[in-house]
Amino acid sequence: MKWLGLILAGPTLWAITFVTVYALHGYVCADATGPQALGAGARAALVGAWITGLAAFWPLSRTMPNGSDLSARIAHAGLWIGLVATAFTLFPVAFVTSC
Repeated sequence: MKWLGLILAGPTLWAITFVTVYALHGYVCADATGPQALGAGARAALVGAWITGLAAFWPLSRTMPNGSDLSARIAHAGLWIGLVATAFTLFPVAFVTSC
């Protein structure tokens, strides 16, 4: 069962980062009064949450097993899936969105 946890670690970290960034976006936009409602501080908080989520993949990658067997390769694939999903799905929310 340990290998299942290793495989799901990347997507789980993506899900945690996704919920955090969108919750922060919702909190910041709760009192929004127009398209320019996101200020510099709010934008910095969104970008900071996104970058923190991306940075969390580094220590997670250090715990992955080394080797060329199937379980190690699948664990690394799960980590890459989570990292790429975090980078591409949350970039627009952190940088482009308005309320």
